[in-house]
Amino acid sequence: MAGKLKLFGFNNLTKTLSFNIYDVCYTSSEKEQNDYLSYVDEWFNSERLTRILEDVTGIIGAHVLNISKQDYEPQGASVTVLISEEPVEDSLVDETCNRGIDIYKKRTSVAGHLDKSHLTVHTYPEYHPDHNISTFRVDIDVSTCGTISPLKALDYLIGSFDSDIITIDYRVRGFTRAEDGRKVFIDHSIESIRDFIDKDTLSAYETLDVNIKGENIFHTKMMVKKPDLDDYLFSRKEEDFTEDEKQIIVKGLRKEMIEIYMGQNLEIRE
Repeated sequence: MAGKLKLFGFNNLTKTLSFNIYDVCYTSSEKEQNDYLSYVDEWFNSERLTRILEDVTGIIGAHVLNISKQDYEPQGASVTVLISEEPVEDSLVDETCNRGIDIYKKRTSVAGHLDKSHLTVHTYPEYHPDHNISTFRVDIDVSTCGTISPLKALDYLIGSFDSDIITIDYRVRGFTRAEDGRKVFIDHSIESIRDFIDKDTLSAYETLDVNIKGENIFHTKMMVKKPDLDDYLFSRKEEDFTEDEKQIIVKGLRKEMIEIYMGQNLEIRE
């Protein structure tokens, strides 16, 4: 559809992908909880998140104009990247902008910027002292104008994190015009976000769609089907627990995942 469509002027449709990823981990002591938060902060610091967003920029065929990043205390990080659909000559880039991760050699804090488009990522490690489950949430927004599509980056983003629960929103907003003056409210075909995710990846998840196609609003939730307990033990192995203990741990992990997936607190009966 996009290849045949002839437009009057610039394609200014806004395509926004909002992507929430949750990693769940069993942490039964204060030390394990603190160690888990330290691991998340070290592994998903702002520099690594910036590299991920730079990769996303390349995957969707955009170009980095400016990057801004920040690590937080006691935990968490944020990165914003401003991108352009086409390359921009150095002489046309605002001199206050930077164009990549090499700027870290010169500055302690950096910000990112795209032409008419942007990428952002924020992290939220979390636990409660009376709860044996810790979680790590990543919020990613990819907003583009023109022909570049954030949907191309879905598989890469899912694979870049330990994705136990995934919530994805995609919306096309605004309109552009065809040469004959007709308004164009979407320039590509889409039935579901799932159509843009690798089938092998999808097979590992339970999925739920809530779509309003007439409004160009698409929503997909995903929850891993059969978690391997060893993947959820931060500093120990399955063999460290009795069968009864393992059943309790699995039940607690599953309850946490279902609550996040469904967006509500549940009382699961024995």
